[in-house]
Amino acid sequence: MSLITASQVGQSFGAVDLFQGINVTVPPGAKIGLVGPNGIGKTTLLLILAGLATPSRGVVKRARRCRVGYLAQESADAFVGQDHTVIEEMLTVFDDLRDQEAALREMEREMAGGAANEDLLAAYGRALEAFEHAGGYDYELRIRQTLTGLGFDGAGMRLPLPHLSGGQKTRALLARLLLSGPDLLVLDEPTNHLDIAALEWLEGALRAWPGAVLIVSHDRYFLDRVVDRIWEMNTGGVEEYRGNYSHYVAQRQARWERRQKEFTAFKERAEKELDFIRRNMAGQLTAQAQGRLKRLARELKAVQAGGLAALQGRNWARVAEELDLSSGEWSIGDAGAALNALRPPHGRPPRLNLRLAEPDRSGELVLRTRDLTVGYPGHLLFKTDDIELRRLEVAALIGPNGAGKTTFLRTILGHLPPLDGELLPGASLDIGYFAQAHEELDPGDTVLEALLREHPMLPGEARHILGRYLFRGDDVDKRVDVLSGGERGRLALAILAERGANFLLLDEPTNHLDIPAQEVLQEVLEAFNGTILLVSHDRYLIDRLATQIWELADRRLRVFAGSYQEYLVAKAATANPVGETTPAPADDAVMAGENGSLRSKNAQRRLETSLQDLEGRIAGAERRLETVVAALQSATEDQDFDRIQSLSLEYGVLQNEVEQLMLAWEDLANER
Repeated sequence: MSLITASQVGQSFGAVDLFQGINVTVPPGAKIGLVGPNGIGKTTLLLILAGLATPSRGVVKRARRCRVGYLAQESADAFVGQDHTVIEEMLTVFDDLRDQEAALREMEREMAGGAANEDLLAAYGRALEAFEHAGGYDYELRIRQTLTGLGFDGAGMRLPLPHLSGGQKTRALLARLLLSGPDLLVLDEPTNHLDIAALEWLEGALRAWPGAVLIVSHDRYFLDRVVDRIWEMNTGGVEEYRGNYSHYVAQRQARWERRQKEFTAFKERAEKELDFIRRNMAGQLTAQAQGRLKRLARELKAVQAGGLAALQGRNWARVAEELDLSSGEWSIGDAGAALNALRPPHGRPPRLNLRLAEPDRSGELVLRTRDLTVGYPGHLLFKTDDIELRRLEVAALIGPNGAGKTTFLRTILGHLPPLDGELLPGASLDIGYFAQAHEELDPGDTVLEALLREHPMLPGEARHILGRYLFRGDDVDKRVDVLSGGERGRLALAILAERGANFLLLDEPTNHLDIPAQEVLQEVLEAFNGTILLVSHDRYLIDRLATQIWELADRRLRVFAGSYQEYLVAKAATANPVGETTPAPADDAVMAGENGSLRSKNAQRRLETSLQDLEGRIAGAERRLETVVAALQSATEDQDFDRIQSLSLEYGVLQNEVEQLMLAWEDLANER
């Protein structure tokens, strides 16, 4: 039985219909991602399904005893009037267990005081079994694991709730929800305040979650790793796609194309039918024309009422009964008017029409550093590996907030001098900068004035450009200081796109953009004929674009030459560094390796152990690779294209893992 079923749900505010005709079900254990453009009503739908808002129309049914946990997008008002610390708040989730624990302790004191009897011992045994079954011996460990996973260190766990920042409150609420174990988790943008480490922990927790999950998120990589179906919300309702986000993208395109073909074919057939009716209504074929008119009228009424889906595989008598199509006669004019009024099926939502101006060619070497140190006078932020960035490459700079990523961009721009070392830009560079905070925008400007300030042109031309970024009509007269985060991001992109730069410095360009806008930006950057330095937490964008990964951690910027997937594989392979076994004893005798080098006996033993460990890991990875190959062959024979795509991705990751392990083995083998 489904946990939640919604039928013909709609929500209106006054005369404005936010959405209507929503029909969805949430099965037990489902992992659902809800996507759609900003303003379409995703948060409102979550509130309705969670039982926190009442729809204007329609019915929502919930399974009996279905417990729903809801995480709001913003949590600034959470924990008002509470003086608990974070860990004390988590303990309240287990009040029943703690009461059971207190009762057990009381029975133990009674038995220790000599009051033991058969009834008390039996009651103690039953209580102890119930306590163990309910997780009484591991709830404190679960609390610490959850809080640590979501980024709370020991000091953070002891912070009073009123002292938490907005982001910390959201993470504390999420921790409490996870610990409470509802049947359905409803999460509105849960990734907003998480760094990559916390994101990865949450991904693992949700994949292993035994209950159902319904998530609104703009993080496409997160959706790829967590959900098994996508609900796409649009002006026509909600459509379901099976698989993760990447599967949804492929299926959505195929579905749009199929519907357009079906619509075109239906309209062409209906126009031919109407032409036959017009030509023969007064001739020898009058009876046939009248019959065709009745049939065409039924079809057009069905399409008006239920779209093209109403025509597929349906019994016409039942269709007429369901939609009351038998009442009323249509003339040829009625049929012609209905045919002319048909509109193509719902397809792509309104999209950005982002086009980067074609840049002039830069030199082959775009950026080089030597012994570079970045920071402010008296305050070192980090030192860098020597960098070499060439034309058409994309470097992704990743690292925790506050590590100095934006400061590094400002150093490249020349706004800050290096503390030490050299930073050498290449020849013929034209740098375009997208700032995370959009501080280059004047709050007092209108949208139109902001574009004209940077790129003088005729107002009509400027309005045309802004229309491509969804600023239409009076939108261009809005002041910058009243724009939403997404609107400011779109305006900043419009200004950047007209620049014609050949080296783009992008600081969190997808912040505040909905998924359709992120998809357009990704497509444009993939086709960009220049060089990009990308600072972003958007792992999906990094995965699609990056040719180098610059990791900033522990006051050091380290360069990895390769894609994001290759970086992840290499990072996983070195998570347990080779050669780190037991410490060498004091009498570490010296012996020669196979290549003539001198090393201690214990060092040689550690080397051999590491080689054996790597060989075992290589063999295991190769066995997994063989399993995937066999599964791929089976999926190909079954023509299961979704599984083929999923297995192909897994095959690529495993192949990279084997290659990285082999390289590590070769390096160690050369040390023998």
